[in-house]
This record gives sequence, structure tokens and C-alpha cells, in this order.
Amino acid sequence: MAVCVRRPAVTPPSTNMDETAQPMSESDQTTAPAQEHKPKRRRRKPRRRPSNWDLRQFQVPAVAGKWRFHDFDLPLPLMRAIHAQGFDYCTPIQAEALSHTLLGGDVVGKAQTGTGKTAAFLISILAYFLEEPAPDGQKVGAPRALIIAPTRELALQIEKDAKALARFTSLNVASVVGGMDYQKQRESLGKNVDILVATPGRLLDFHEKRDVDLAQVEVLVLDEGDRMLSMGFIPDVKRIIRHTPKKEERQTFLFSATFTEDILNLASQWTQDPAHVEIEVTVDNAANIDQRVYMVSDDDKQRLLVNLLQQESFDRVMVFGNRRDLVRKLDELLGKAGINVAMLSGDVPQNQRIRTLERFREGEIQVLVATDVAGRGIHIEDVSHVINYTLPEDPEDYVHRIGRTGRAGAKGVSISFVGEEDAFSLPEIESFINGKLPCEHPPEGLL
Repeated sequence: MAVCVRRPAVTPPSTNMDETAQPMSESDQTTAPAQEHKPKRRRRKPRRRPSNWDLRQFQVPAVAGKWRFHDFDLPLPLMRAIHAQGFDYCTPIQAEALSHTLLGGDVVGKAQTGTGKTAAFLISILAYFLEEPAPDGQKVGAPRALIIAPTRELALQIEKDAKALARFTSLNVASVVGGMDYQKQRESLGKNVDILVATPGRLLDFHEKRDVDLAQVEVLVLDEGDRMLSMGFIPDVKRIIRHTPKKEERQTFLFSATFTEDILNLASQWTQDPAHVEIEVTVDNAANIDQRVYMVSDDDKQRLLVNLLQQESFDRVMVFGNRRDLVRKLDELLGKAGINVAMLSGDVPQNQRIRTLERFREGEIQVLVATDVAGRGIHIEDVSHVINYTLPEDPEDYVHRIGRTGRAGAKGVSISFVGEEDAFSLPEIESFINGKLPCEHPPEGLL
């Protein structure tokens, strides 16, 4: 059964839309229309850089109901990078968010991992910086854009994505995260930094030592606000924000997987007249994921997992468990069975986690066993299968898990093992995704 994304109420472009037409959003009745959002700084026409690449090399046909990146007047170096990344059409959150952010408006977005939210705010930031020079010049160590993420892995992934989109520009991207070489990070701040990606604790360390100046931040991004709340980072985030310009003087994006009362209260404190963008993931609309549930006794789960991985032709697999000790046990089990496996949990040192992720991305590791905390916010293309060895206690984490596969138009498979201990979680998940999951016994030969 497919999982689908509820598209935002954006008026789609017609097939005869001019390449430079400016999109207008009709979504969110509670906020002012996009055209009423005045830019914090007036947009200029992009300054064309000499290049042997031009837009004719990036041909994307106009399709009714879809936004192209061509439909937004983006600078040529950015369009070239978007083309190099293989992006043709905007995801729903990209189409909706860019309609507001390119006009200077704040955005509060509800979206899970895999919806394209990272590219949405990065494209907006880069377009702005390519069109507008720093207002008063730049100081060393004073970023124009600050992106705060709750985990090291997510921060490093955002940095990687930002560098990919900025590859044909002279804009500089840096990161400061815990668990990494402090001096090397300090050296990266000894020059002009356009975009800084950071975890809260390490950023405060650098700020207190005056290696980072936040007084010139023009764009502030708070990613995975719900996770920062649950991990206890909000006091640190508040301290950081106090050192940035007032909300009236900066552009602010806040993204969260859920809109709790606490998140909405924080959004009201930190943003100015934001547009609210919501992308819901439900089992009816999610796209390209074949979801399966295998009913199995708890005692048979290990045998089922080993046989499944040995007998099926899986390209790249993520196996999720609820606890660190379980993940460690599964890593040992699969290793002894001759399966190319590594684990990702809080027990693994930071440098090793980064190396493991890179090896998994490069295809050197076939199976990655992870906890929800370790796996949250990780962007890995071409994950063919997600296996839920245990169902998550929080139904929302089920959506995050299966969102690892079926990306970028590819087909993906999610397989959940449901034993005695998982039976109570299944109805809550089905209620959350508003759909029934097909339950069956494992295929013959796997047990």
C-alpha cells in the first residue's frame, strides 16, 4: 500500500507558464497571501556570471500541477547546481515554501525527513545571497545565515547539501558540531562565512570564545524544532537567538515534524507574520513505498531477519530497533551470519558514526542497524528497504523510518516485524497514518 503526501494548496502552474513567471500561493487561509509579504530586502536581478553553462542545458517541460525550479527566478549558478543534483520538479514543500521565502517572508513548516525541506531553505538562502551582497560588508566569523540542527549527523548532512548547491558560487559554507576537532572548526571560521550550520552546544562554545559573531545573521533556520524540544536544547537555542538581530530584522524558518502547542508558541516568539506550510504523510498518499507487515513470534524474529537478508536481493537496507542494546545485538547477529553490516547508535563514537554513514552511502556497507535517535535526519539516497525489527513506541517515528526509502521517484519497501510486544503499537500506527497495514505471515522458506 502506498504512503502519500498531501500537497499544499498551491495553485499549480499551467503548461504554458512562462519560464520567468513568478508563482503565487493561495495556501493557508490564516496567513497573508504571498504577494503581501514584503521582502526584508528588495530583490535584485541576478548578476550573471561568465560560464559555459546556460539554462538551455536544463530542459524541464512544464507540467500542469507541478512546479519547476524554472518557475522561480533563480540565479543561474544556483540553477546549474540544482540541475547537477538531478532536481527537476519541486516537492510540495519546496513549491509552497519558496513562494513565500523568495519574497522575504518567514515560514513555519511541518514536514518530515525526506520531503525536501532542506533544499527548500537552502535554495532560498543561496538565491538571496547571490542577489544581495552583504549590507555592510562581512566580518570574519560572522555568518549571514545560521542553520541550527539538533544532531551532528543532521548538521553535517545539511552542510554537505549546502556545499553541493553552492558549488558554482563563491559562497562559503562551514559547520560547528560537537564531537569533532575543535581547532579545525575554529580555523574554518577564520574567514568570511556565508552559511554556518551548527548544533546548539558547540555553537555556544564558539560564541562565548568570540570565534563566532551572530550580530550579522540575516537568515535563521531552526530545523527539527520538535526534536530540539524533546532533547532539551530549547534553552540553548533561546540563548543563541538572543545574540542574533531582532526577528523584524532577519528572516526566520522553523521546521518541525509536529505542530505541538509548545512548538507553535516558540514559532510566535521567533518569527514575524510567518506563512504556515504543512506536509502530511499518510499511508494513502505516500508515494512509492510498498509497506508489508510480517506477523511473527518474538522468538523467530532473529531467524527471519537473517534469512530475509540472505535470501532476498537487497541493495541498501536500514534495520531499526528501539534500544541501543538491541541494535548492538542485531549488529553482532548479522555479522556472524556473514552479512555486511554496521550499526549506528549513541554507543558509537562520533567519528566512527560519520565514517559508517559515508561507507553506507558509498555502498561499502549493505545493512545499517540503527536506533531512531541515531537515524533521525539522515539523508541517504537509494535505500531500497527499511526493516522495522521492532515497531516504534511513537507512531510518528514509523513515518520517519519508512521515509528513508522510496525517495526521488524510486520504489522502496518497508517490512515490519510484528510480534507479541509490537501488537499494541500497530493500532496506534494505523490510526496515525489513517490507514490499515496489510498483515501477513512471512513467505515460505524464511522461517
